[in-house]
Amino acid sequence: MNDSILQRDHTTVRGRIRYTSKKPERLDEIRGREWYSINTYADGSRTIIVHTEIDDRPSVMRDATYSLDKDWRPTDCFVRLTVDDKFMGSGWFKMADGYVECETHTALEGRVTQRMDTDGWCKSFQNHAIACDAWHLRLFDRSKVGDVQELDELILCSPDHRGATGPMLFKAGMHIKYLGEEKVTVEAGEFDAYHFQMVSAPGLPNPHPDYDIWCTADGEWTFLKGGVAGYMQTWYELVELYDGGE
Repeated sequence: MNDSILQRDHTTVRGRIRYTSKKPERLDEIRGREWYSINTYADGSRTIIVHTEIDDRPSVMRDATYSLDKDWRPTDCFVRLTVDDKFMGSGWFKMADGYVECETHTALEGRVTQRMDTDGWCKSFQNHAIACDAWHLRLFDRSKVGDVQELDELILCSPDHRGATGPMLFKAGMHIKYLGEEKVTVEAGEFDAYHFQMVSAPGLPNPHPDYDIWCTADGEWTFLKGGVAGYMQTWYELVELYDGGE
C-alpha cells in the first residue's frame, strides 16, 4: 500500500513547434507557432492539449484536447476554432467501434449533430495540430521503403488544409511513402528519426501538396520537422521539448 499523500503515475512532456515560410519572398519568416503538453497515463493512454496560431491572413487560432487509448486508438477530441480573430466554431468528437460522432456549433452552420460510420474503430483522427501529424504514421509498414501505402479512412475535423473550417466530421484518405531512418538535428536537439512523405490525401476538396515529416524513432512518434511543398511552401520545426513534470 502506498501511503504517500501525492500521486503522480503519469508522465508529461511539453513542446513548441515554430512555423516558417519557405516562399522566396518570405524565406524563413515566422508565420505561426504551436505549444503542446502530452500526458501519458499509467495504463499507456494519453492526452495532448495543444494551442495553434497561424498568422497568415486570415489568421487561425485553434485549441484542441485530443485523447487516445493505450493502443493509440482515438477516443475523443475537443476543438475550438477562431478565424480572422472571430469565433468560427467549437465541437466535441467521440470515437467508438464502427462510428464517430460529434456535437458542434459553428458560426456558419449553427448547431450540428453528426454520426459517421467507420470501418471498425477509427484508425486515426486529424485535429490539424502539427504535433499530431506524426501520430498517423504509426499505421504504416516501415519494411516497405519507398512504396506508396494507403490509409483509406482518416477522419478529420476540417477538410481545409489549415483546418480553418468547421469543426465538423469529414472523411478522407492518406497516401504515404516511408523513406527510411535518419539522424535529425532540430533546435530542440538531435534525434534518431523516421522520414515519411505524404504524397496525396484522396477525398479532400483540394489536392494537398507533398508533405515530408520526420518523427522520433522511439515509439512516441514525436514530430521533429516537416515541410509542405507546392503552393504552401511551409516549414515546421520542433524548437523546444522538455519534461513537464516539474
